Amino acid sequence: MIPVIALVGRPNVGKSTMFNRLTRTRDAIVANHAGLTRDRKYGEGRVGDHRFMLIDTGGISGEEEGIDSEMANQSLQAMDEADIVLFMVSARDGLLAADHLIAKQLRQRGKRVYLVVNKIDGHDPDMALAPFFELGLGEVFATTATHGRGVTSMMEEVLEQLPAPEPITEAQPKGIKMAIVGRPNVGKSTLVNRMLGEERVIVYDHPGTTRDSVYIQYERFDKPYTIIDTAGVRRRKNVSATVEKFSIVKTLQAIDDANVVILVIDAQEGIVEQDLHLMGTVIDAGRALVIALNKWDGLDEAHKKFVKNELDRRLRFVDFANTHFISALHGTGVGNLYKSVEEAYHSATDKLSTSFLTQVLQDAISEHQPPMINGRRIKLRYAHAGGSNPPIIVIHGNQTAKVPAHYVRYLEKTYRRALNLRGTPVRVVFKSSDNPFSDRKEPVPQRSARRAPRKGGKS
Repeated sequence: MIPVIALVGRPNVGKSTMFNRLTRTRDAIVANHAGLTRDRKYGEGRVGDHRFMLIDTGGISGEEEGIDSEMANQSLQAMDEADIVLFMVSARDGLLAADHLIAKQLRQRGKRVYLVVNKIDGHDPDMALAPFFELGLGEVFATTATHGRGVTSMMEEVLEQLPAPEPITEAQPKGIKMAIVGRPNVGKSTLVNRMLGEERVIVYDHPGTTRDSVYIQYERFDKPYTIIDTAGVRRRKNVSATVEKFSIVKTLQAIDDANVVILVIDAQEGIVEQDLHLMGTVIDAGRALVIALNKWDGLDEAHKKFVKNELDRRLRFVDFANTHFISALHGTGVGNLYKSVEEAYHSATDKLSTSFLTQVLQDAISEHQPPMINGRRIKLRYAHAGGSNPPIIVIHGNQTAKVPAHYVRYLEKTYRRALNLRGTPVRVVFKSSDNPFSDRKEPVPQRSARRAPRKGGKS
């Protein structure tokens, strides 16, 4: 198994920057603001022939209250999971009391620890490193994660102490990627923890707890899945903090990266405009969709009936998506989500036969012909698959650029019904056949060199 390395330290010492540097990604949000990282974030790094799993964590200050104490617990769990801990401190801040506290926690756990003094740029290395030897953690490395200074040499020395690396093989499939999205405080992280069966991400009774998109791989009944916990998305006019804007971008990227999106709605509040906006975003991205109304068990029968009527009235444009009534806190109905996720995924990714798609097209035309345009009827000749997730059906014919929107919707519904597609939008794309005679000019009849004289005219 590949080694697990955890990045721990106080807030704003550069852990997320180091994470992005070692994984060669931009998965972790980085800004000049303390406390951005809250949940544990995992990524794969590689230096030379060595592969390793990297964990980014939230900062520990020793004065945690409220949500900060949950962030500290996530960091402590990462220490327990790791084989090696890179304890990061800041040369700009110097040695602080919180650093002593973290060093004490590490010594109690008996982990192999390497002290990394980050943000060394602009400082004399010898002078900057001297105070940190007081921690008694052995060798000290000087780095600047933003520029990569000292990072490679540090990792080479750290990884030298490990057993010979395993041969690099093809990555195992990560299974269906499910993004959990919704407005703030609707229970997304609670649902993630319930589906995982552990307190994997921070749950706190305050909107905006999750700031980053957290990818978590796991297995259920020997089937691999990747679940993505995302930040809540509020209406644009309510978004002011720069950090929240970064979080929303991460959420939109997670939607685009997912195979299936589980949209969580607070049943107590009912369906609001932002829920509809998020559904539109998912459909525009072409992703399969499952709708989960959370906090259902706390409603009386009259409110449940009202919410169901609202669903029928307002969600007609996503009638292909399965809807579940769940309680993430108590687990009611959560297991049923997997069946809909599997169904939506297979509908979105199954291979489609050209002959069958063409037959469905011909049947649809026989039942309802395309309209006449400028005295000529639009002709649709054959269809074939053009992609998956979402299923894309390419239809060839003449005057296809003039196919009206209502006829496109008719074809989409016909294909969804004929292919028995559930949980996924369908896209119909048209291509006009080239006219082989478009470049040929009409022959101009040559005039007779000699015209017959008119009657009564001069000869």
